Amino acid sequence: MKYKSLRTILVILLLLFACGGEDQAQLPTPKVQVYVTTETNVPIFREFVGETLGNTNVDIAARVQGFLETRDFEEGSFVKKGTLLYTIESQPFEEKVAKAQSELAASRVNLANAESDLSRVKPLAAENAISQIDLDAAQARYDASIEAVKAAEANLRAAQLELSYTKVYAPIDGVIGKTRANEGDFVGASPSTVVLTTISYIDTMAVQFFLTQGEYLEAARRINEETEENQKGKADEEPDNLVLILSDNQVYNHRGKFDFIDRNFDTQTGSILVQSLFPNPEQLLRPGLFARVRAEVATVKNGILVPQRCVVELQGRFSVMVVGEDNKVENRLVEIGPTVKEFWLIKSGLKLGDKVIYEGLQVVREGMMVQPEVVDIKIPDLRSI
Repeated sequence: MKYKSLRTILVILLLLFACGGEDQAQLPTPKVQVYVTTETNVPIFREFVGETLGNTNVDIAARVQGFLETRDFEEGSFVKKGTLLYTIESQPFEEKVAKAQSELAASRVNLANAESDLSRVKPLAAENAISQIDLDAAQARYDASIEAVKAAEANLRAAQLELSYTKVYAPIDGVIGKTRANEGDFVGASPSTVVLTTISYIDTMAVQFFLTQGEYLEAARRINEETEENQKGKADEEPDNLVLILSDNQVYNHRGKFDFIDRNFDTQTGSILVQSLFPNPEQLLRPGLFARVRAEVATVKNGILVPQRCVVELQGRFSVMVVGEDNKVENRLVEIGPTVKEFWLIKSGLKLGDKVIYEGLQVVREGMMVQPEVVDIKIPDLRSI
């Protein structure tokens, strides 16, 4: 009786296990959403921290020594070329001009007398009424008087030029800064000449930043390659392709372009100066702002982008789950590049048309059969911010 009951229990357990295995075998194949890879040209961007400067910055200094009499501008205002900025006391220079004018007048009188003497002596010398020595002396006095007049005229021009320096005018259009000298200050003293103020032309702004040696070499090679392609007529890239991101993380409205690269590297920092130019019609930018310059440093042709959520990282290794042609799941290792918006750039491990699992990673494992449903994910404009 005891064995009969035990046998009955074993039969029931076997039936239960058999039913469970049959139910398990009949579970439906899970559905997963997949992203089908495509190829596209992928621009690679890099950001550099830079500083804004006026495209032209002119230090205004006194060219003559003297006490500052007036300041004739409003600090921080826009000034036109030729606007009067400062007036330096002019009395000492007016005296120099008057003295030079007097010396010039005296030289001209001497010239007139010498010319008169020479005119009188020449006919007499022709008749041998006077010696050749007297004629030569009259000619010498006349020639010396001409040179004296020229010297006096030069002295007068120099004195007048010094007098003109007592009025300081704006050499360019631009925004003028804070004055560093006020009425009553003695300015123009050498050797430490006082810079009175600075004017910056800001309709176009310069933004300077630095490249490391590796970044420079990478950029130089790319520029050389693009130059060769342009010469063959294969490329015509828009020159204004730099983006400026201001310190408040707002993107500046106008695109910029490279201006120049300095001739040498700084041996202390191992970097080289690069200057770019940005239009500034609204005069939003001012010298001294820190900003980030976003530049396209490379273009990966026929690159494969995968949404970041598809990529799994484990101990520094990256992988994706791919659905094969037989609808079986495969765990595939990939080599990733930089992030591009919400995508990873895949360097290796995937090819065009692979079905990468986008939704359902938690319920699948390698070798499992699945029902893939293609999800339509549009790749955005990769050059937009």
